[in-house]
Amino acid sequence: MTPTHFAFTSAFLLGLVGLAFHRTHLLSALLCLEGMMLSLFIAFSLWTLQLDSTSFSTAPMLLLAFSACEASAGLALLVATARTHGSDRLQCLNLLQC
Repeated sequence: MTPTHFAFTSAFLLGLVGLAFHRTHLLSALLCLEGMMLSLFIAFSLWTLQLDSTSFSTAPMLLLAFSACEASAGLALLVATARTHGSDRLQCLNLLQC
C-alpha cells in the first residue's frame, strides 16, 4: 500500500467513523460526509492519472457534481431544520412528528 493510498483510505475511514460515532449535530454529520466525498474525489482523480486512460476521466467530475448536489441538499435541510425545530441537534428530530 502506497503512502498516498493509505492517506486517502484513512481520511475516508476517519470521516466514516466521525459520521458513525459523533452524530450530535446535523452540521457535523454533513462535514463528515463532505470529508468522505473529498477523499473519494482525490482518490478517483489520482486513480485516473495513474491509469492514463481518457475513458475514466469523467468519473471524478461526475462524483464532484453529485457531491455538490449532496452538499446543497444537506444545507437546505439544515436551514429547514433549524427554522422549524430551533436547533440542528439530531436528538431533537423525530420522524413521527410532522
